[in-house]
Amino acid sequence: MSSTPAFDMVLFGGTGDLVMRKLLPSLYQAHAAGLLNTEGRLLALGRKGISRDDYLQLVEKQSRIHIKEHFDDAAWQTFCNRIQYLKVDAGEAADYPALAEAVGQHPERVVVCYLATAPDLFSGICDNLAAVGLNRPNVRVVLEKPLGTDLDSSNAINNDVARFFQEDQLYRIDHYLGKESVQNLMAIRFANALFEPLWRREWIHDVQITISEDLGVGTRGDFYDGTGALRDMVQNHLLQLLCIVAMEPPANMEADAVRDEKLKVLKALRPFTEHDVAAKTVRGQYKAGAVAGQPVTGYLQEQGIPAGSQTETFVAIKAEIDNWRWAGVPFFLRTGKRMQERVAEIVINFRDVPHQLFSGPLSGSHTANRLVIRLQPEESIRLYFLAKEPGDTMRLQPAYLDLDFYKAFKVRRADAYERLLLDVIRGKLALFMRRDELVEAWRWVEPIMDVWARSSGNPPKQYTAGTWGPAASSALLSRDGISWHEES
Repeated sequence: MSSTPAFDMVLFGGTGDLVMRKLLPSLYQAHAAGLLNTEGRLLALGRKGISRDDYLQLVEKQSRIHIKEHFDDAAWQTFCNRIQYLKVDAGEAADYPALAEAVGQHPERVVVCYLATAPDLFSGICDNLAAVGLNRPNVRVVLEKPLGTDLDSSNAINNDVARFFQEDQLYRIDHYLGKESVQNLMAIRFANALFEPLWRREWIHDVQITISEDLGVGTRGDFYDGTGALRDMVQNHLLQLLCIVAMEPPANMEADAVRDEKLKVLKALRPFTEHDVAAKTVRGQYKAGAVAGQPVTGYLQEQGIPAGSQTETFVAIKAEIDNWRWAGVPFFLRTGKRMQERVAEIVINFRDVPHQLFSGPLSGSHTANRLVIRLQPEESIRLYFLAKEPGDTMRLQPAYLDLDFYKAFKVRRADAYERLLLDVIRGKLALFMRRDELVEAWRWVEPIMDVWARSSGNPPKQYTAGTWGPAASSALLSRDGISWHEES
């Protein structure tokens, strides 16, 4: 049975990559699983003057190929029956009355406007929606990142949008928060007595959060060069994961209770001085190398990248949280393109036992007493520890307990976008960023951005494509006597 109310989902940028590659495949999976109300409609908008049949042919070619699992021809056909196409130029106010007519006046139906467009169009789109009455209480707006390039530009966008929509109508999406393992981290922390007593400075030595990609910038060179890894990944994805790890237990799982605790973490992050930026951050840029055995070009040879660009494709940061739970515990954040492999994971390194009873090379090893939450490519949780090797000697070997969610529960693997889109339709805001969270995130990264912008004589450190980044990244951790998870 459907778990959503009747809805109209309006997809701005309906012919674009995000809609074709992520949104429509995710909505199909929800449809095939019977999670979408039978009265739910999808209205794709685009500037092209094409017919509905032409659009469905485009969907067939560009969207269906991204559905890798649980595909069913009959379900696909009924899903396509939900889809309509309307020629609307997002910047043309004259096109919006036709949109309002297509949506109609149905207070009982939820209207979701997903802005899969460039952020500089957000203000105009919201203005035009309001002009035709599509800012009424049953309308929700999904805003894709990046929301600005710094605090001022982010505030400008949010101020413009807030002229037409209330905060509880705005869904600032970060798809990492929709991943099953991120939500399971909250369950593990707050539903089990095993971890919560240990989840503090007395028992945790350090935390490592990594999001690495083996791909380069591809065809996004023009966009990426004006953004860089710090804005593209750290300010949103990595900081949101840090908040989930470090937050205090909320009073309940209501949206504002959860987001209030995340906000406290962001406010407790120690600000960076100019000296801190030099000592506690690493920025890098990939050069030619090999990934998966295939030669790849360097960043400066990619399409759309200007000669001599100093845009970073790699970032490593030592972050510190100034509160009673986490004082003295370093949080190491790392992200990069053209890395050795595609992986996203959170590593919790617990402290060693206070006195070693056993001799041997593994005694006191940081390879044990470690919790690894893997977000991609597969989602799993591993708890590493030392155990006795079978035999007549007291020799220790590393071992681990492994939880694969889908093997354990034998359920369909839901995509992060699918879960978040369902939450928008249901009106659940807990997994979406509130404006004050965004402000604090920008406030924390801006000093790093400012120092790097003034460091024209100190370009990003080069690293070979297909590696784990510049050597300075390993040195950043070695000062604390530790190493990255894959180096242990």
